[in-house]
Amino acid sequence: MMIDQEVERYAAIFDIDSNLDRLVRRLELLAYVNPTNIEHEKKRFFASKYTEEPKFKYSKINFDPYKLQRLFFSQRLERIEDEEIRKLYEDIIYYYSGMVECICTIGKGNRFYYNSLRSYGTPTQRDVENARFILHFPDQALGDDMEKRYTPEDARAYFEEYSKRYDFPLNIKFSNKLSAEAMVSNNQRALIIKRNVKFSDNQLLTLANHEVGVHLVTTYNGLEHPLKIFSNGFPKNVETQEGLAVFSEYMSGALTLKRLKELAYRVLAVDSLLKGYSFADTFDLIHNQYKLDRHEAFTITLRVHRGGGFTKDHLYLTGLKKIYDYYKAGKDLNILLTGKVTIEYKDTIEKLQQIGLANKAKFYADSYENCDNVNPSLDFILTNLK
Repeated sequence: MMIDQEVERYAAIFDIDSNLDRLVRRLELLAYVNPTNIEHEKKRFFASKYTEEPKFKYSKINFDPYKLQRLFFSQRLERIEDEEIRKLYEDIIYYYSGMVECICTIGKGNRFYYNSLRSYGTPTQRDVENARFILHFPDQALGDDMEKRYTPEDARAYFEEYSKRYDFPLNIKFSNKLSAEAMVSNNQRALIIKRNVKFSDNQLLTLANHEVGVHLVTTYNGLEHPLKIFSNGFPKNVETQEGLAVFSEYMSGALTLKRLKELAYRVLAVDSLLKGYSFADTFDLIHNQYKLDRHEAFTITLRVHRGGGFTKDHLYLTGLKKIYDYYKAGKDLNILLTGKVTIEYKDTIEKLQQIGLANKAKFYADSYENCDNVNPSLDFILTNLK
């Protein structure tokens, strides 16, 4: 009888959560915002001596944005009695409504940029100062582990071996339409590897701990809950998720000053959008002013200018700082691995666990068990970021 009363009490939450699950399944922004002609436009941009703006093409959307928005806002949230949980689902609806706006304006210039601002924000002056602080440190000597010698097939074998420490399936796919060397698709529950690139030992260690050790861990943890939102993603979860993933690089000993500088360049690249920089202007900033290799500079510029101005990349550094401070304060990382969650909703997650609507994390990031970082410069930098 008691169980029936509990089910009835939370019936509205389950109904709305289930409705939203059906609506958001197709809203994986990265599946749409990655251009389909990256290599062609990269060659054209280089051939023009970095002057001709790339003309990127994007996949067509496979849903009706207007219908989807109408269904989002037709949810009767007043049925949820608990004010804190009701507020979570209000935030969820507004967040995914913003995702719809982002997806349907990809490739439409400033319209996409302004929607991206609403979803991901832009660097503050403090964030820009943090990035410049990191870039003031002299480059450190690179070891043999930075030499790119492994093929995508080698990477597949490495990730398959690495994933044996976790009791979940590893589905690996290959693609030419990635701006990164590898990424996790939450909807497909797959690790996607970019074709026609080479990987170094450090890259493989980095990607394994970042993509498998956190992004796939939170993907499969998210599936363990009664509520689907843990799998689909809490509002503004990118900062927390990427912070956890880069922190996994740090804990595993994979994080280098070079990688930290890459995150700093991303902040400056996103900041350049606010200043009205074109693709060529941002590339000039990163390649000519900061002397970054042209291929790396192109990737950073592409990530930021794709879609018409994508501001997500500044959140990697702010997310890392938040998670680093959280860890140093002795707080439990386990709750942040329960799914695609956001650190700002920690208290709500704990409440959902207490009333039986959420579970503890089934899988834990292997790198979090011990700190293998041996670079004191990284600790100095991360401690002193504002």
